[in-house]
Amino acid sequence: RSMTLERFIALQWLVITVAFAWLLYLLAPILTPFVAAAILAYICDPWVNRLCALRLPRGWKLPRTLATLLVMAALLGLLALLVLIMLPLLQKELSHFMTRLPALLDMARLKLLPLLQQKFDINLQWDNEVLKNLFVSHWQSAGGAAAKVLPWLGGSGAMLLALLMNVLLIPLVLFYLLRDWPVLLEKIEHAMPRHLHAKVLEIAREVDTILAEFLRGQIAVMVLMSIFYVSCLWLTGLEFALPIGVVAGMLVFVPYLGMFAGLALATLAALTQFDQFASIALVWFVFGAGQLLEGMVVTPWLVGDRIGLHPLAVIFSLLAFGQLFGFFGLLLALPLSAALLVGLRHAGRWYLNSTLYSD
Repeated sequence: RSMTLERFIALQWLVITVAFAWLLYLLAPILTPFVAAAILAYICDPWVNRLCALRLPRGWKLPRTLATLLVMAALLGLLALLVLIMLPLLQKELSHFMTRLPALLDMARLKLLPLLQQKFDINLQWDNEVLKNLFVSHWQSAGGAAAKVLPWLGGSGAMLLALLMNVLLIPLVLFYLLRDWPVLLEKIEHAMPRHLHAKVLEIAREVDTILAEFLRGQIAVMVLMSIFYVSCLWLTGLEFALPIGVVAGMLVFVPYLGMFAGLALATLAALTQFDQFASIALVWFVFGAGQLLEGMVVTPWLVGDRIGLHPLAVIFSLLAFGQLFGFFGLLLALPLSAALLVGLRHAGRWYLNSTLYSD
């Protein structure tokens, strides 16, 4: 009878887990703002707790609502600082690019065109004046180009509205999650079956410890990749190596975003600074090597080892969760894999101590 009961309980939890995973898969398109807000709330909750624990004059304490607003204001300030770093850099690089455009066209005509004709037997007609006028006219008539795009944007109104709603939902959901985080945890704890209460809390503490290690490891990855990009771009002679390297390194917590943002900025800077294609190719090589280093060595080493995942498991989890859940699957692959690993460890111990294994 006890063996039958254990099998029934195991089957019951398996069905619940599969049903929950299938529901998440079906709801994935609308879960983006909630998942993003939940991630930020989990990261920022300790900061809110510290603010609430501060001793103010006359024994006052900050209300949790005010502490939540202060933390969200700090997050907004960090985002604004990143934008203020990137926008002037991008504006300056675009201005330099348009100034150097005639020289770049001349270089392409003298070096690239003969190479194409020699290697691929392609006969191209190249008129620098026509190309220069074309670029300048399109640059100066950006408003007209935008006006042509507006009808297409109007046809995609539903998609743009959904994107805008997701962006506006993130801070709203984040505010309520941060403000009510202790209440939510308390309600979840009270809703647990009493006979599973101790075990679930034990697993939750292990998962929380692993997620804390994940965050520390991710910060270490960001710092190390920032140093790598700044150093290597400086060795190539790139003028804006410091801001571009820092931006690329700090954004590696979002898969591929750091590499693509840094590559775009560095390519633009290289085109305005270097006269030889070899120097530009060297900049591209830095980002290619950086992506391989971060994905194959640094993240498995600094993050995978901290959360107990084998490097192959790290690579597989990134591919699997990215395939299933897209962008946020990539973002959550490692912490979710670590949490699943904790659950599998406890499930394995239960199985080895159960009659399912011994009989």
